[in-house]
Amino acid sequence: MASQTPSSQGRRYLVLAGPHAQDPELLDALRQLAATRVVETPEQVLEALRTQSCDLIISPATQIVPLARAAGHLRTENFLEEIGQGACVVGSTGELIWANAKLRSYPPKIVDAIRSACGELCRQFAAEPASSDPVRVRRQTTDVEHEYYFDLTVSARFGAEGELEQVVALAWDLTETKRLQEKIDAIDAAGRELVSLDTEALTQMDVSDRLQALEDGIVACCHDLLHFDNFAVRILDKQSKRLDTILATGLSEEAKSISVFASTEGNGITGYVAATGRPYICPDSSKDPRYLPGLQNARSCLTVPLRLRDQVIGIFNIESEQLAAFSDADCQFAEILARHVAQALHTLELLAVERHATTDQLAADVDAELATPLNDILADVTSLMEDHADDEQLRARLKGIIDDVDTIKKAIHAVTVPAGVSGLAREAEVRDEVLAGRRILIADDEDIIRETIADVLAKAGALSVMARDGNEAVAMIRAQHFDLVLSDIKMPGRDGYEVFAAARETSENCPVILITGFGYDPNHAIVRAGKEGLAGVLFKPFKVEQLLDEIRHALTEVGS
Repeated sequence: MASQTPSSQGRRYLVLAGPHAQDPELLDALRQLAATRVVETPEQVLEALRTQSCDLIISPATQIVPLARAAGHLRTENFLEEIGQGACVVGSTGELIWANAKLRSYPPKIVDAIRSACGELCRQFAAEPASSDPVRVRRQTTDVEHEYYFDLTVSARFGAEGELEQVVALAWDLTETKRLQEKIDAIDAAGRELVSLDTEALTQMDVSDRLQALEDGIVACCHDLLHFDNFAVRILDKQSKRLDTILATGLSEEAKSISVFASTEGNGITGYVAATGRPYICPDSSKDPRYLPGLQNARSCLTVPLRLRDQVIGIFNIESEQLAAFSDADCQFAEILARHVAQALHTLELLAVERHATTDQLAADVDAELATPLNDILADVTSLMEDHADDEQLRARLKGIIDDVDTIKKAIHAVTVPAGVSGLAREAEVRDEVLAGRRILIADDEDIIRETIADVLAKAGALSVMARDGNEAVAMIRAQHFDLVLSDIKMPGRDGYEVFAAARETSENCPVILITGFGYDPNHAIVRAGKEGLAGVLFKPFKVEQLLDEIRHALTEVGS
């Protein structure tokens, strides 16, 4: 036996054999607290109690009732009255003989359901063949009107002639555990519905309809299952570390527009959770220095990370007007839902612009290889024109370089068109009548989006120029002629509205189409530009045909 600490001296524990008695770490811990002895049977427990007192008996659940029955000279009722679970004694004909205080504290329908379950087991015990074992044990789960759940351990006591005398039952309340599991299952099912949004149908929706479909699902789950009514979903911008609000229900406009970044300091609970990836329960917003304004009259909040695999892609924030409104269980529920929300958002993001299939692969490869260096030349020339705005002679020469780049692009495209059968004329190139020869500026800070659109337009016969940010786009607009501008709303430097304004200032006949994803439009660029002649809006993700149709429509409107 392990040496005892001073605090363990004088105390005695008895451990009735079972799985726990085979755990050496548990036994060592017990022996640090008291003189601990392991015995094999309930009778040995009683034998030990006859010789000396005991401070604690540790027994498997299935042995508690037999242990009580084995007491013999002790009243079973006295033994069971002291335990923390419901217990009762039921007669052989199913009548309730006795119930402890714990069981009597439950509603009568629960007591009656447990008595009825014991009565049914009495009939089963009585129908079994005679056995030399004076004690038989059964274990089952009892469902009380799908509202309460109990795990019953029932021991039958037989007389000397083999007749059933009575049964003793111990009832473990599983209601909260069962409800917790049912709630987790319901949240998981609702979350899976979010992820299973019909992607083909989504591509036909504009951003408001698409996000509304996602928001409706989250609202229903939060309200019906979690009883949360005020929440916000923010997505993390990987480059800037800014957390952009894409969905919000019940929160003030001020709260939605607050600039928050993923940082443990100075960016509230939202920034802290995004930076650490750890959930955060704020029981009293008035006393938490990290709390930033959200729901009007908010008293407490819960914030969990949106995780996609092992990466934090945003946060899910819930607020309440009640103090300490959120428990650890609520946090667990919110994390389950947040995983599904992250997956649903990722599904939408994966519906990005698809690359246009074509048999003219050689032209596409050459164009792709030379697009970046030619575009870099245009960017450098544009920058020089900005720096030497007063030198007309130099600007004219630089404008010539821009024209030369356009000529090079046309020549490359012509040369790389595959020839037909030797000796015959080259097969006619498939060109778009509206887009052919048009100079189109593509402004987007995401390389994949920018280059994909450029590929699509090149195959339609257009000349694409690419800008990597808002500042570069505005400079190119001021230095070059464009037939149409495609601009993302969210970019470093100038935003989409400023690009639109620069295009309108330079030429009222140059249509502008703005591009946005997840409904990001914090400065209401779409609404403002829409009142000032915006040609159209494309919502990521979009199909190639949607892109081309929108551009054709904008160019046709200008020409009509």
